[in-house]
Amino acid sequence: MLPKRILDYGKSGNVIREISEYGKQRAREIGPENLYDFSIGNPSVPCPEQVTQTLISLLQTVPAKKLHAYTAAPGDPGVRQAVADYLNGRFGRHCSGDGIYLTAGAAAALAISLTALLNPGEEVILPAPFFSEYVVYTEQAGGVPVIVPCRSDFQLDVDVIERAITEKTRVLLLNSPNNPSGVVFREDTVRAVSQLLARKSRELGHTIYLLSDEPYRELAYDGMEVPYLPNYYPNTLVCNSFSKCLSLAGERLGYVLVPETVENWRDVYAAVCGGGRALGYINVSSLFQFALPACLGQTADLSIYAENRRILVSALKEYGYEMATPDGAFYLYVKALEEDDMAFCKKAREFELLLVPGQAFYYPGYVRVAYCMDTDTIRRALPAFKKLAQAYGK
Repeated sequence: MLPKRILDYGKSGNVIREISEYGKQRAREIGPENLYDFSIGNPSVPCPEQVTQTLISLLQTVPAKKLHAYTAAPGDPGVRQAVADYLNGRFGRHCSGDGIYLTAGAAAALAISLTALLNPGEEVILPAPFFSEYVVYTEQAGGVPVIVPCRSDFQLDVDVIERAITEKTRVLLLNSPNNPSGVVFREDTVRAVSQLLARKSRELGHTIYLLSDEPYRELAYDGMEVPYLPNYYPNTLVCNSFSKCLSLAGERLGYVLVPETVENWRDVYAAVCGGGRALGYINVSSLFQFALPACLGQTADLSIYAENRRILVSALKEYGYEMATPDGAFYLYVKALEEDDMAFCKKAREFELLLVPGQAFYYPGYVRVAYCMDTDTIRRALPAFKKLAQAYGK
């Protein structure tokens, strides 16, 4: 008999990707210009020219036997040190290359980190809304997801988090800027959470780790500062990805950072290496590893997302929609115009709008709108959003 949990993962699939696949089929039927697919967070902005030129140079100048060969499992030491130097220069010294583990994107970074940190039955607190795969990564690592709601403005509710902490709590997983709400967790809240985790770690006699998922760090608007969590709580591990900031989602390049501030950080890093080994990770693309040092600090043209955000927020509010104010990322979390967000998404399809129900993020009653697309498509989609609102009497 096949393992039921794994079979269920395979059969249930990821709602976001299922909607995206439906969108591809629907676009073939009616023409892509007639479909407004806001389902998946797939960057639409080209990668920086620096990335392209670096790859061309590597392919032309580096011997194939080196460029396409295995590196060390955690990544090439020189590349890891370059990442550490960049982070230290930007955020203050926290790490060396010996604390960087290169991964196949933030998803692998999270799966590896949870495998490294969790003993069977230990708990991971997940403030909702959150990316649904957190539950899969937690359960696969033997952990137990403990889902707690954020406040109505999608900021962290520190009191709710405190009540959720038990003797089995091992990890609090935070994502800021947040997918799906676009909210950046405020500095005062981050400080309060950090103080709470420090106090509870002392009371319980074991470390509660903060796991920071940061693939949208560079996508913050209107001068919004995104708190760097290792600066607030020493026992923080950072999972990051270059998928969004460099528009390299399909290339799968990210990292786990174990700062030197983490208690027994060398053992924690060794556990991260062990987690990667247990999950079958060898090394990420050597070609993109060697390209990375020249591209650190670069970003795609993120101003396009800022303009899309401005257009959508202004129009949707005019049409009668309610939403959290998105400080970053490239998502709006919009309140559904009926109680059942699944039914609302089904209704939206009548106007060729593909939205993701809030149930997929463990916070129902809302829908996610991913605006990482060309601005012309955003503008052409506005009448469909207006007709959808009018169908509900708005």
